[in-house]
Amino acid sequence: MASYTVNQRAVARARKLIDARQYVLDSDWGDVQPSTEVQNAYLGSHGWDEYASWHLGLTEGAAEGTKARYAFVYGDFRRVHRTGLIACVYRAAEWRHKEVELAAHDLLQHLDQKSGLT
Repeated sequence: MASYTVNQRAVARARKLIDARQYVLDSDWGDVQPSTEVQNAYLGSHGWDEYASWHLGLTEGAAEGTKARYAFVYGDFRRVHRTGLIACVYRAAEWRHKEVELAAHDLLQHLDQKSGLT
């Protein structure tokens, strides 16, 4: 099983987007999560650093500049999706990636507070 570290740049970006109200509270993550085609288009126009900042997990041992390096996408490359954060919490918890789970959970709580859901 792969191991992950928390991508602190992605956490900072997500917080910044949440603070700027760049989020979606209600979406079907299965429909809005970035497809392979959307990911490739984003990479082509923004590069690896920007692509990386949309993923909460960094795969240990995977080479920089490869899709395998980045995991736990939380938005659509424009906005944070609440359902994306929930998916990150769930997947990380399911596979016992505790640091990523807690980072996603903290972001979810921050989003709920900023949006008035709490």
